[in-house]
Amino acid sequence: MLSRLSISNYALINSLQVNFHARLNTVTGETGAGKSIILGALGLILGNRADLSVLKEKDKKCVVEGLFKVSNYSLKTFFEKHDLDYDDLTILRREITPSGRSRAFINDTPVNLKTLGALGLKLIDIHSQHQNLELSNQKFQLQLVDSVAGTEHILAEYKAQFAKYKKAKKELEALEELAEKAKSDLDYYQFQYTQLEEAQLVENEQNDLEKELEQLNHSEEIKTALSDTVALLDNESFSVIQNIKNSHRSLQKISSYLNEAEDFAARFESVAIELSDIHHELELLAERVEFNPARIEEVNDRLNLLYSLQQKHRVASVAELIKLRNDFDAKINKAVGYDDEIELLKVSVQNEKLALEKLAFQLSAARAKAFKTIEHSVKSDLKQLGMTKGRLQTVHQILPECQADGKDEIAFLFSANPDSEPDEISKIASGGEMSRLMLAIKNLLRNSKALPTIVFDEIDTGVSGEIALKMGTIIKSFSANTQIINITHLPQIAAKGDAHFRVYKLEDKNKTYTSIKSLNAQERVEELAKMVGGDKLTETTIKAAEELLRN
Repeated sequence: MLSRLSISNYALINSLQVNFHARLNTVTGETGAGKSIILGALGLILGNRADLSVLKEKDKKCVVEGLFKVSNYSLKTFFEKHDLDYDDLTILRREITPSGRSRAFINDTPVNLKTLGALGLKLIDIHSQHQNLELSNQKFQLQLVDSVAGTEHILAEYKAQFAKYKKAKKELEALEELAEKAKSDLDYYQFQYTQLEEAQLVENEQNDLEKELEQLNHSEEIKTALSDTVALLDNESFSVIQNIKNSHRSLQKISSYLNEAEDFAARFESVAIELSDIHHELELLAERVEFNPARIEEVNDRLNLLYSLQQKHRVASVAELIKLRNDFDAKINKAVGYDDEIELLKVSVQNEKLALEKLAFQLSAARAKAFKTIEHSVKSDLKQLGMTKGRLQTVHQILPECQADGKDEIAFLFSANPDSEPDEISKIASGGEMSRLMLAIKNLLRNSKALPTIVFDEIDTGVSGEIALKMGTIIKSFSANTQIINITHLPQIAAKGDAHFRVYKLEDKNKTYTSIKSLNAQERVEELAKMVGGDKLTETTIKAAEELLRN
């Protein structure tokens, strides 16, 4: 229940505070006085968007604050869920700074707009004038059925399952698309892989081949150098090895006379052995080196293949070619293996769909049980509002596929007269009939949702006379267990309020302000008299106003 509303620096409002009655609050005022401004400010603490245009004075911040009594509405779990301090007197506050920054608070704890709005929806329902048009909106009609049917939990479960199903289906579609593309690329992958596989790539082969080719191209030079070295080591005219051996023998002969000679002799012997080995190995190596045009061609062909593959695939080494080959092999295996993966995912999608269909069936059954309640309740309220033959008919169709809100397509048809067939509300209902129908709907919602506060913004549009009296009586009955803030232009309805507020404009130093005043008994009589007969008060209009208040 909204106990107090404080507004500062908002639109035409400088600063005001309203203390609302616990039951029926009447709000009146001339057209353009600013009643919609107060509704707009109230919308801020319910999470509505705002910008700098709401600031009356652009260098000061706008603050809207509502004090709510929430002890009777089982909201402690909401506060626990959002880690907020609970208090039976809860404050919702919204601030808009001159820089354009918006801040929201619940009991002085900063919150985001989504959280502020979520709590606001549990505290206040604002019926604006354009909402009558929503009577013909199928989404609004479905939400009405859900409110009466109490499907909140099953609908939340359905929506969570619908999200899982859509996600699985999207994954399947993405995988099928990948598989299709992979299969279309399979020939390409297979060709590239085969070419690389047939090349029988070896990681260090290129380096070895390049060295071998270098030797083959210089084979004559290499053989000549080796042969010359062999000849220098041992030939008939001069033999390095033989001279070393002779030096060894000479030193051995004097080793018994000269101790140092024995060491030198041993060293010459070691050199002679080493040079003999070198000579032998060089002879063998020289014999193996030969000019081999066939091998040169073979190595060149192999290197040219490796170079062309690297150039084709834009890589710089055989190792990278091997990696490419392995990648193509993996893509081939994956393209071939998509079918198994797709079949598994199809089973998963089917299971998610079956679970969704089960929840959709439960949701449809719960909704169907509410149709008679809606039709009977609306018909009963319409009868009290002078539409004795008025009736609402629910048309229900099960859709072939699950939608975001279930498989139900629900439409309300309306008839005000017994001799006319029910038809779409927008086609058949007049403005006054639409207002009375919406009041009956709001009564239904009020009972099903147990809202602390309902704001009616001229729900009486299009009605007058006796019907206005009846509508006022019904609105008055609502306030027995629901706080009502009722903005009206009809004196018959305004007179029903437990408290009466007048919204007015005033000018001060060429500036226009909107304010609101709680009327005392005499001021209330005068306000109602003006609503009956205009600004000029007469004895007749005064008596009419007093009579309305007595009744």
